[in-house]
Amino acid sequence: MHSAARPRPLNLWLYLGIPLAIAAGLLLLELTSWDMDLATLAFDPGAGQFIGRHSYWLETILHDRVKQAVIGLGLLAVLAFIASLVWPRLFAWRRELGCLVLSLALSTSFVTPLKQLTAVQCPWSLSQFGGKETYSKLLEARPATDKPGMCWPGGHAATGFSLFALFFVLRDRRPRMARAALLVATTTGVVLSLGRMLQGAHFFSHNVWTAVFCWLIGLGCYYLVLYRRGVACVPVGQNSVA
Repeated sequence: MHSAARPRPLNLWLYLGIPLAIAAGLLLLELTSWDMDLATLAFDPGAGQFIGRHSYWLETILHDRVKQAVIGLGLLAVLAFIASLVWPRLFAWRRELGCLVLSLALSTSFVTPLKQLTAVQCPWSLSQFGGKETYSKLLEARPATDKPGMCWPGGHAATGFSLFALFFVLRDRRPRMARAALLVATTTGVVLSLGRMLQGAHFFSHNVWTAVFCWLIGLGCYYLVLYRRGVACVPVGQNSVA
C-alpha cells in the first residue's frame, strides 16, 4: 500500500510572512499615486488609448490562448485525479492531484465574487484615460455610476499565479521540479499582469493582490491536504524520527 509523502519542513514565517508583508505594503501603497503614475506611462495621449489596447499579441496570445492553456491544465488535473481513484500507478499521487485540482479551482474562482463586491474601475474606463468613470482607490468609497467596475483583483493575473499550485503539489516529492514550477508560475503571472497593464485593464496593485491571494490559496490547500496529512503519517518501513 502506498504511503503519504513525507513533508519537508515548512517555515510559515517565510511562506506566510512574506505575502502578508506584501499585502501590508499594498495597503500603504494606497497612500501614494503609484498605480495611477504607472498607468499613465502605458497611456498614449496622442492616440487616446493605452499602447497595448488592441495588440493582437497581448489580447489573442497572452490573454486568450494562455488562459485556454491553463484551463486545459485544470481539466487534465481533474481527469488525472479521477484516474487516480482506479489506476494503481496513480494511487500514490491521489492526494497531490486532489490538492492541485482544489488549488487551481479556488485560485481562479475567487476573482469574480471579489470583483463584484469591490466594484473597482479599470484604468481604461476612467476619465483620465478617455473613459467616463471617476477614479477611486481600493479602500475609498465608490463614486455613483450606472456601470460598477469589475477590475479588482486581476482576473488574468490569476491565470498565471494560480500555477503556484504546482509548486506546492511538487514540493515534497520533486523539490527540483517544484522550484522550476515556482519560476514558471511567477514568470507567467508577471508577464500576463504586465500585458493587461499595457492594455489598460488593471492597475499594478490589482495584479500584486492577485499574486498574494493565489499564493495563500496554494499554501492553504497544501497545508490542509498534504502537509498536515503527511505530519500525521509515517511512511511504511520508517520510524517517526527518520
